[in-house]
Amino acid sequence: MADQSQTVPSAFNCEGGLVLNKSTFMMQPGEALELENFEPDIEGGYRRISGYSKYVSVIVPYTSSASEKVLMVATFGSKVLAARGTSIYSATPGGSSWTSIDSGRTGAGKYRFERFNFDGTDKIIFVDGTNAPVVFNSSLSATDVSDSSVAGSKFVVSHRNHMFYAGKSTTKQEVIFSEPFNEDGFNSGQGAGSFKVDDEITGIKVFRDDLFIFCETRIFKLSGSSSANFAVTDVTRDIGCINGDTIQEFAGDLIFLGPDGLRTIAGTARIGDVELGTISSNVQSIFNDNIANASEFDSVVIPDKTQYRIFFTKSNVAENQTKGIMCVLKGQKFEFAELRGIRPSCTDHFVDEGDVIVLHGSYQSGYIYRQELGNTFDGASIFAKYRSPDLTFNDPGIRKHMQKVIVNYKPEAAIDADLFVRYDYEDAGSARPAAYPLDSTDVVAIYGTSVYGTPTYGGASQPLVRQSVEGSGFAVALRVNDGGLTAPYSLKGFQLEYQLGARR
Repeated sequence: MADQSQTVPSAFNCEGGLVLNKSTFMMQPGEALELENFEPDIEGGYRRISGYSKYVSVIVPYTSSASEKVLMVATFGSKVLAARGTSIYSATPGGSSWTSIDSGRTGAGKYRFERFNFDGTDKIIFVDGTNAPVVFNSSLSATDVSDSSVAGSKFVVSHRNHMFYAGKSTTKQEVIFSEPFNEDGFNSGQGAGSFKVDDEITGIKVFRDDLFIFCETRIFKLSGSSSANFAVTDVTRDIGCINGDTIQEFAGDLIFLGPDGLRTIAGTARIGDVELGTISSNVQSIFNDNIANASEFDSVVIPDKTQYRIFFTKSNVAENQTKGIMCVLKGQKFEFAELRGIRPSCTDHFVDEGDVIVLHGSYQSGYIYRQELGNTFDGASIFAKYRSPDLTFNDPGIRKHMQKVIVNYKPEAAIDADLFVRYDYEDAGSARPAAYPLDSTDVVAIYGTSVYGTPTYGGASQPLVRQSVEGSGFAVALRVNDGGLTAPYSLKGFQLEYQLGARR
């Protein structure tokens, strides 16, 4: 039996997320240099993400070309609504047909919408940047907003019982609001009105008691309870919002894409005070590249995971190569990971009696998909990868002869992945052992099993698996490459066991 008396163990939890702005000497062991399609798990560790599946079994009908992207998806009552080409359609989730509920919307761009109830009836209103806003009641009967002053609006929100419209191409700095409790009433004597800001509006969003107006280089807020005391004040005149489709309410804040990455607007303890903060410095290099090169942006929130997802669409990049970023609030810190393989043209999220429904429309196929469902991207494999920092165990001058790697993971079903051990910053001349199988049949579970050597799945089971490894180096890194064919699982932590060798 080998002498283990001089074996040194070093363990760490998988936490901290993707970090690209530190020297590998300064990174914490649990942080990641690569983290793709593994999400920071609010229960700890890094979880291989779930997939997406068709929410309606047939494509949204197109008008003139099968390459038309889906312009809108929204849940409303028991139906899912979608727009493509010149029409808006409704379908039953899981159904096999779409019904046109509004047509002739010539030249429509991307839709934005708001659910509201001014008169005891649930309604939803859509704007598309070209046509008149359209309102649907619970029976899906369509009524256009008749006033020409708001035709062509890009943005719409309900606030203080008024409907606010903005983003017309002819009046890019103007916000128009309706009479109270009447989305189609614009008599100033009845409480309607308008105001302008001194920058082009890129989005509007209600947060707590105020309406925030995001512009290209500035941000404003509207306070007050009615047209009698509405007041517009500056939040900042130095930072703007790149794209209104990135604005989401997330973890008690508003989050949006600024010119320097993701930012939040947080109300402080002092009433009326606002602080701005950048949160994405750990992955700033990814944002720098995609802000400059992406042609479109979209975002969605997954409330039960305290997770925000932003997607970057590039015209010459295929769906399986399309990137995004996941942002997860864990405690008081934000952790990040990369997404690859989701290319939404529109999104929606909705909580129905505790069931979180996250939808996106396809950029090319014409389908509506539900995220957080299944183990594949509608049949396509989900390839995921994790890479640790280069670990020197506080002394890069001493060679470490690696003996074992113990993996703590939480499976949800049988897994099939590969574990790689890499040395000396993956130098071409360093040892490069073949992949070690990280799956439920070839690794030996030493804890958390109902039968020795047979890991259990689901529940609170978090087995440890011991893998003997080869090679030595002054620094060591771990990689996990998922084969794309298994259910999600979480990497919770690792312990590396090694013996000390000679000093360089």
